[in-house]
Amino acid sequence: MKKFIPENYILRILLFIIAILATYFLLKVLGVVINDKYFLTVLTLMAINIILALGLNLITGVTGQLNLGHAAFMSIGAYTGAIATMKLNLPFILSILLAGLLASLISVLIGYPILRLTGDYFAIATLGFGEIIRVVFNGVKFTNGALGISSIPKLTNFSLAWTIAIIAVVLMVWINNSRNGRAYMAIRDNEIAAESIGINISLYKIQAYAVGSFLGGVGGALFAHNLTFIKPDVFGFMKSIEILMMVVLGGLGSIPGTILGAGVLTVAPEILRFFSDYRNLFYGGLLVVMMIYRPNGLLGGINLRKAIARAINIKSNQKDKKISR
Repeated sequence: MKKFIPENYILRILLFIIAILATYFLLKVLGVVINDKYFLTVLTLMAINIILALGLNLITGVTGQLNLGHAAFMSIGAYTGAIATMKLNLPFILSILLAGLLASLISVLIGYPILRLTGDYFAIATLGFGEIIRVVFNGVKFTNGALGISSIPKLTNFSLAWTIAIIAVVLMVWINNSRNGRAYMAIRDNEIAAESIGINISLYKIQAYAVGSFLGGVGGALFAHNLTFIKPDVFGFMKSIEILMMVVLGGLGSIPGTILGAGVLTVAPEILRFFSDYRNLFYGGLLVVMMIYRPNGLLGGINLRKAIARAINIKSNQKDKKISR
């Protein structure tokens, strides 16, 4: 009789849990060593942006569905996480999971009607959904309306944010290399061809939308407990564009590119504080230059693993030549 869960799966799960715990404690030690509040705050925000951008990259970069309302799921996660910790007194980890699950559930509910749309129509639908969520939060008294929620406990820290970011990266790599990931890419490249070989387009689109929105909700919960104050206007259309810029800058569909794009656009505002009045002009110019010289993004279309292996082979060949001489 076969076992319900194979032993090698149990071993992998245990090793993964041990790796997560080890990573968390190493990052905690690193946070103590750095001991610079400003620097740690920027790095924490970078980790949150990486989580948000990875979620959008799965929807837009990997599956090819242009989403202009990702900040809506971020806001759902932020409000859910804040209410769960402040009013329900749930542990922070459970609040984060609840925030991600609620954002994912809502994405599935709206996914059935809007994921039938393609291209510009889907983008407009997601934009409209984002505005609806913002208006709802503005008018609901339970969330304090336009005034937002203040005095949220600052529970997000450097080690926790980066541990979750690393888990998100591992999850995205696993999805991209899985059967589902190949189906997402097939849908992105050609929906008609994908459907002709038996891929259930609607199902896979909803899956990608749900997972990407889950990361949006998780990032929103971390954001709320890092900023300690949220209001609906924080999660407007420009926030969605900001996250989209991280994905486009790094390269659509590229996980290393998304990480790089999120890092660059997190650090850039801090460096350009003296240039704050013209910050949007800088972003626009940067995108124009990127579209001219690197339309695929900084790392778009580059297989990082093959590039590293090639560089290692070149170095080893050079060493062998020197030894032979």
